[in-house]
Amino acid sequence: MNAYQRRRRKSSTGRRVVWGVVFVLVFAVGIALGQALEDNPPPASTVTHDQTITLPPESATVTVTTP
Repeated sequence: MNAYQRRRRKSSTGRRVVWGVVFVLVFAVGIALGQALEDNPPPASTVTHDQTITLPPESATVTVTTP
């Protein structure tokens, strides 16, 4: 039983180390993402200009002839 407990303790310690590394990586990615979002400058304001262009109607020449 003593050998079994040693193996289990070793496995448990290994799991704790893995979970600790995962936690540190997730924490570091969260900090990096927060810094990236904070450092991003606000978008420039957009100005939209609407203008309607009207063209004069085409002139047509009509010739009327009487029979």
